[in-house]
Amino acid sequence: MRIILVPGLWLDGSSWADVVPGIEAAGHVAEPVTPPGMESLDADRSGIGLQDHVDALVARVDATDGPVVLVGHSGGASVISGAADARPGRVARAVYVDAGPAGDGTIVNDEFPAENGEIPLPDWGAFEDSDLDGLDDALRAKFRAIAVPSPERAATDPLHVHDERRYDVPTTVIATSLPSATLQELMAGGHPYVRELSRMKDYEIVDLPTGHWPQLTRPADLAAAIVAAVDRT
Repeated sequence: MRIILVPGLWLDGSSWADVVPGIEAAGHVAEPVTPPGMESLDADRSGIGLQDHVDALVARVDATDGPVVLVGHSGGASVISGAADARPGRVARAVYVDAGPAGDGTIVNDEFPAENGEIPLPDWGAFEDSDLDGLDDALRAKFRAIAVPSPERAATDPLHVHDERRYDVPTTVIATSLPSATLQELMAGGHPYVRELSRMKDYEIVDLPTGHWPQLTRPADLAAAIVAAVDRT
């Protein structure tokens, strides 16, 4: 199976480097992607919005023969949700890493400070302690070294989805900074964060306790969780 890996804010395709070997060792093809505007520190991010990231991913799906699995971390959840809406018959499974399916009108995050149309990686104090679990000093330094400012509109534009066939796409949520028990409580209470997940006809929630960036803190275990989800497809 071809598994397309979509990073969240501040990260490019190289952020999956330590996850790829575990996926490929299981016999799958791992294809990390770098969203438009995230190619380098000097890339032109002006005018790039969330739909540009979705369109780029849809083009990758269209360029692939057969079904694909889409994996989206954090803000990448909106990107793979948009692609699953655009090509529901091509997506064998959608895997959300410390995130969940995004519904119509959803935004990634409009609270991070932006400068000149882009969002730099903020100070660590901007995140919850649970987000930073497992991210020791060495990994924080690595993260900051590879971080690229995200296009502001990729985080603040609303997602547009409309095809209800997206609810037929088998879905896995890999819960890292927020445990599955909490997600299930939120679902029972009708919380907006999990409203789209609640509508999925075939979903599962898998615990992988760590912080918000398991591709850095527990990459081998993340790879195993992705492979297990694909093998259940």
